Order: sequence, then structure tokens, then C-alpha cells
Amino acid sequence: MKLYSFWRSQATYRVRIAMRLKGLAAELVTLDLLKGDQFDAAYRAVNPEAVVPSLVDGEGPVLVQSLAILEYLDEKYPRPPLLPRELRDRAHVRALGQMLAMDAHPLVVPRVRKYLEEELKLDEPARNKWQRHWMELACEAFENTVARDKRTGKFCFGNEITIADCCLVPHMTNMRMLGTDVARYPTMARIFDTCMQLEAFSAEQPMKQPDAPKPK
Repeated sequence: MKLYSFWRSQATYRVRIAMRLKGLAAELVTLDLLKGDQFDAAYRAVNPEAVVPSLVDGEGPVLVQSLAILEYLDEKYPRPPLLPRELRDRAHVRALGQMLAMDAHPLVVPRVRKYLEEELKLDEPARNKWQRHWMELACEAFENTVARDKRTGKFCFGNEITIADCCLVPHMTNMRMLGTDVARYPTMARIFDTCMQLEAFSAEQPMKQPDAPKPK
């Protein structure tokens, strides 16, 4: 396996968590999205969308889009499962993951921030306000959902780690990196802390990645 990654990418963090949960190893190929490595012709040949993650597994076509990769991994390597057995529960877990990975994250990725800066001429405080707005809006929806749902347990779905947790931890990690007071989202913060006690989550966090900036 080969995984194209960027240390700060929420999407790639999701995949790294899932792979470690399933005991899968991959050669890590790091790209600097801030420098524009993803736009090189060689990488566009791998992923025409010029985003991460991209996963090479065997001789088949390259796999792209983190949620699609998570489900691929869960179907090909089913132990431990990342989706519940019951149909409605599976839809619930997918919806939780999509609140963060599809409704919030796409609005704060480097290419969007770059557009806000270079095309719309927004200064850094305005760009940070944009980022916090969408991240916090997603947290409010997610918190309200899991706080009142009887299926919530140690993790987003009972005591089973699912795709929802693989999406929650990167989102909350980014919130903390932005300096957000996550105590406003007590259920999410509790689940995050529980997950981070597990190696699959803690060992793959952004600052532990080989391309992360070194402490000064």
C-alpha cells in the first residue's frame, strides 16, 4: 500500500486512523499542500483533483476521497468493523461522519483559503473567522445530535469505534489547533478524549507525522 498524505490534512488523518485500527501498513508519501506539491503533473496523474488522500492498494485504480476510502477499507478488511450491522444504524454513523467531512471540512481546506486570500482579498483575520464559523457550525449540529441520541456511548455509536469517530477526531484536532474552546461541545470533547487514549488515534495525530513542522 501507498498513502499520499499531508501532515495537517483532516481527510488523510481519517484514513490513517482507520488503517491503524485495522492493522494495515502503508508507505507514506508526503506532499506539502501549502507549497503546491499537489499540482505537480506527476501527482495529478495519480489524483486529477489534486487533493489528498490518495491510496494505492494493489494493482487496481488509485482510491481517492477519504470517506470512500474508509468504506473500501472496511469492506476489504472487515475486522474490526467501522460500520454497525443494522441498516438504520449504519445510516446514522455515515450521517455523523458526513456532517464533519462533507459539510464543514471542504470549506476550510488550503485551496479554499488560498482563494479567499488571493481572489477575494480577505485578510488573515477574516479568513480565520470564515474557518471558525464553518467548523463551529458543524460542531453545534454534531454535538446536538450525539448528545440527545440514545445510541451514543463511549464513542459516537455505543462502545464501537466507527467511521464517525474517524471523522470526529481530526475535526476536533483542527478545532484545538485553531484555539477553540472545545468545552462548549462536551459530548464531542468526551469522545475525543476517549479516542485519544487509543494508539490508533494518538499515534497518527498531525504533529507526529514525518512532514509536520519541527518544534522551535
